[in-house]
Amino acid sequence: MQPQPSLKPISPIDDAVLPSQRNLYYGGEWHSALRGGTLTTYNPATGAEICTVADAEEHDVDAAVAAARAGFAIWRDVPPLERTKIMREMAVRLRGHAEYLALLDAIDGGNPVRMLRGDVEMAAGQLEFFAGLVTEMKGASIPMGPGAVNFSTREPQGIVARIIPFNHPLMFCAGKAAAPLAAGNAVIMKPPEQAPLSALKLAELWHGLLPPGVLNILPGGRAAGAALATHPDIAMVTVVGSVATGRAVMRAAAETIKPVLLELGGKNALIALPDADPEEVADAVIRGMNFDWCGQSCGSTSRAFIHDSLYDAVIQKAAEKIRRFRPGVPSDPETVMGAIASQAQYDRVASFVQSGIADGARLVSGGKHPEGNEFANGWFFEPTLFADVTMDMAVAREEIFGPVLSVLRWSDEAELIAQVNQNDLGLTCSIWTNDLHSAHRLAGAVEAGYVWVNEVARHFLGAPFGGVRQSGLGREECLEELLAFTREKNIHIRLKSPAA
Repeated sequence: MQPQPSLKPISPIDDAVLPSQRNLYYGGEWHSALRGGTLTTYNPATGAEICTVADAEEHDVDAAVAAARAGFAIWRDVPPLERTKIMREMAVRLRGHAEYLALLDAIDGGNPVRMLRGDVEMAAGQLEFFAGLVTEMKGASIPMGPGAVNFSTREPQGIVARIIPFNHPLMFCAGKAAAPLAAGNAVIMKPPEQAPLSALKLAELWHGLLPPGVLNILPGGRAAGAALATHPDIAMVTVVGSVATGRAVMRAAAETIKPVLLELGGKNALIALPDADPEEVADAVIRGMNFDWCGQSCGSTSRAFIHDSLYDAVIQKAAEKIRRFRPGVPSDPETVMGAIASQAQYDRVASFVQSGIADGARLVSGGKHPEGNEFANGWFFEPTLFADVTMDMAVAREEIFGPVLSVLRWSDEAELIAQVNQNDLGLTCSIWTNDLHSAHRLAGAVEAGYVWVNEVARHFLGAPFGGVRQSGLGREECLEELLAFTREKNIHIRLKSPAA
């Protein structure tokens, strides 16, 4: 038995759901960090320490890559439909432990447990979706005439490293393993240092299902991420995270010319045209901000561009609707909005709110730490609504990744499009109108990779999700994601003429 980092349970129910192993998982076994480093994880609702976990560094990455290489040698030769059966069993185990996994992420990450049950289901759905696509990794034949046969095949990339963020720890760890595993790759997952516990719980839950070394979990910080991105034996690295992290990983991956898949930040627009219903728009403005997640969502429509004719009515109605999002203890099933994931992120949100006030935005709602003893030590922040925002303000230009919504007024469509596209990010956009021509015109004009019309905040498995410009490279949640984890090989065969 490897020595364990210290555990300080914060309550009996929390102790029951915490992973019993808190070390690194690779090669089908648990390992201490080679240099003995640990990370401390905290409860966002109280600020109190939950426990420490092993902290992977460069030498740990080397050991995990060696284990993954051995696992890949086995997994790549497992017939695709056999991989399907294993992945479906992974989904079954997820659903069978949904309550525990949701509660664990609530304790460790701060999001409400009622929402995190949906994260478990979404991850299980991705495992099943990609398991069902294994026979779609097809090549093509190219006509060469009677003297030759030419065709292409698809092979797995090899060892894939996936670096995931803190806003959906379980969903990203389980769901983002699906496509590379289905394609026959070995995977090294680096969970977020702010919330690593559900990834370790997954390793316990799935232990023995996959050949040793096929799925590896390495909690760690920047050192682990950098080592994964630069390692010559890792074939591909992916990031769901900030633009800064994506840039750093892309630069590091360039040293070994490895492909990257990046799903990065967003400062996304919601656009309301004059023919839209103010009630529906106000509801969409609030839903689109993902206040359930404290606004910690890359797809949140944090800039709402409301036509002048609707503006005052939408602000009034949005101020009423935002009241239903009152922060609460994340592990309470009745809570609709939890806590921000870390002290650093809380400080960032508070700083942006102060800058918005200083720049002259009108604070309509929120903007501070909630009152009450239950909130005293946690990283809670009220859902915040700013009106009369202009594009020269930081709250309109920069991704806050917190519960801060900026509402802007518009009257000229050309100026509107220019302002929507003024940002370097381009992930999502939501357009509200009853006019089909306007919907198509604006959907084509905005620079975003994922556009809703009269909808907001929803993902549809099978529909390609991803951004343009600095919001990332590649598409996920679709067949294209699966194919990204393969490489194409062409085979040309010259046929001999029949013997005379």
